[in-house]
Amino acid sequence: MAGERRQETTAIRHQPLRLAVIGLGNIARSMIELCWREGGGRVALVGVLVRAPRAAEAEAWLGGRAPVTTSVPDLLAVRPDIVAECAGHAALKVFGEPVLEAGCDLVTLASGAFSDRAFEARMRALSRERGRRILVPSGAIVGIDGLAAARHGGLTRVVYSGTKPVNAWRGTAAETAVDLDGLTEPATFFEGSAREASSRYPMNANVTATVALAGIGFDETRVRLIADPAARGNLHALDYEGAFGHARIEIQGRPSPTNPKTSMLTAFSLWRTLIDEAGAAIRVG
Repeated sequence: MAGERRQETTAIRHQPLRLAVIGLGNIARSMIELCWREGGGRVALVGVLVRAPRAAEAEAWLGGRAPVTTSVPDLLAVRPDIVAECAGHAALKVFGEPVLEAGCDLVTLASGAFSDRAFEARMRALSRERGRRILVPSGAIVGIDGLAAARHGGLTRVVYSGTKPVNAWRGTAAETAVDLDGLTEPATFFEGSAREASSRYPMNANVTATVALAGIGFDETRVRLIADPAARGNLHALDYEGAFGHARIEIQGRPSPTNPKTSMLTAFSLWRTLIDEAGAAIRVG
């Protein structure tokens, strides 16, 4: 059965991709709006999972366009082809394994959860056992395709630097590392491995985990996190070199208007992954 479903997902689809979503925060809503506006019948939203206290709000926002549930068994009962996890690290650790066990592909932006070695090992093993995939969109950064390609020739150095406005770091460990209110110039408040960055700054640094997964791993990837009182958006810089040569890529991303910790590009990246899975005739990157 798993082999048969794998064959279906690697061919051009003749039926809409059945999508279920875990969480209904800023990223999920932006992605669902893209589905309604640009899906063109290629992606069908078949269910949304939220916490019980948020169910009525979710039903009102969805307006009857998809059923709302508060339990994983009920979500999986609608037989999705793919489940988009949009609720963060904790949700991925709770729901990731049941989704794969049920024979569904999984797409997640909470790549920082894989900094937990044991969890990453379990998810990789279960993916192979069930013949299902774990898809990690590039999120707020660009150049991940080139990094992943360069890895096969050998990488010697990968450095990610993330610069965000002061407000984007409020409510995180940055508040104990630097005086955010007193900054008059950019301040680097964290330098270390991607493993440490992705676990200490889960709301801001999932991109570091994505870089690590695409390149040379959590422990060898170096990370710098910077608070800049003059920054107008989120600046992501990726610097890597190896047998292929040297690359430096920067993106000045605009933050989401409803969540300064999230770049607008993140939801677009998630939607692009789903559209490709729905059966793009020409797939680039």
